[in-house]
Amino acid sequence: MSMSTMRAARLVSPGEPLRIDTVAIPAPGPGEVRVKVRACGLCGTDLHLAVVGDLPVAYRPITLGHEAAGEIDALGAGVKGWRAGDRVALFPSVSCAACRFCHKGRESLCTDNQVLGMMREGALAEYVVVPARSLAAVPAGVPFDVAAVVTDGVATPFHALRGRGGLVAGEAVGVFGCGGLGTHAVQLARLMGAGFVAAVDPDPAARARALRLGADVAIDPLTESPRRALRPHLGRRGLDLALEFVGRADTVEQALSAVGRGGRVVVVGVGTARPTLPPLMSFVGQEKALLGSFGMDRADITDIYGLLAAGRLDLSASVTARFSLDQTNAALDRLANKDGGVVRVVVAPDPSELP
Repeated sequence: MSMSTMRAARLVSPGEPLRIDTVAIPAPGPGEVRVKVRACGLCGTDLHLAVVGDLPVAYRPITLGHEAAGEIDALGAGVKGWRAGDRVALFPSVSCAACRFCHKGRESLCTDNQVLGMMREGALAEYVVVPARSLAAVPAGVPFDVAAVVTDGVATPFHALRGRGGLVAGEAVGVFGCGGLGTHAVQLARLMGAGFVAAVDPDPAARARALRLGADVAIDPLTESPRRALRPHLGRRGLDLALEFVGRADTVEQALSAVGRGGRVVVVGVGTARPTLPPLMSFVGQEKALLGSFGMDRADITDIYGLLAAGRLDLSASVTARFSLDQTNAALDRLANKDGGVVRVVVAPDPSELP
């Protein structure tokens, strides 16, 4: 392979293995930077794109990957404030910086978002090009694999807790679905001052992990109603805040049932299900709220890096396994099978950087 080409994991057809292609190294245009990718995390979205095929992409073949960190390799014309060699992470989507939501710092709602690996070339490659405004500085002490998973796997539940759920110290929080996102929600809720944290998941490994990371109780929804299981701990008060990371009607309904007066349910899980609201007399009379939460804002990512740099947040157990770029399909299989209690799997384009 010459210095003008690179390897990239590309989606050719959903349901088929990603193809490791040799393609031209992209050149940064005005206002853009080229990043040498050191780590790219995988998440459920990648499974929907590559395996299930129920999420659209702008074109095929396309390089997947939206959860990445690395070093700046080259600067396009007009880029200021960055230098080659800077340690950076990528915002998972390229926002327009011009719409009313971007002006408010709510990049998650940008009206012209281009998600990496869906609407433009992603980061499951040796290099990726993005606008300079899509970068976040990574503190020196934060490993690239952890920096990568922060951009989505940690920032998304942080956004749900803080930006949408408005968690107040001392409140009782329930996390419905304790996979990659929910696991971090448990950690963050405790860090943010939750007085009580309940983890709800049918997987014994996920429940055990949640307890290790700070949950007060772990509930199997297949054997007991979360609402009834919480009664010995909270009485009739119920949860103040519930977060749903599954995207199913029954789990949303369980969360609505488990919150008490003034309770908020924040739904992060996506899907085609249509949950049923409680009777309006109780839903309105108890001032319950049902909110959606999509992705993250730039401030969520940078604030998490601040917590890591200050030693307030420990994500050393967040990366379950690491794979080389050539092993990307094996990484997707590991994520899909949840073998061994997966939180996040990461692809490192340079195999020499694998532990």
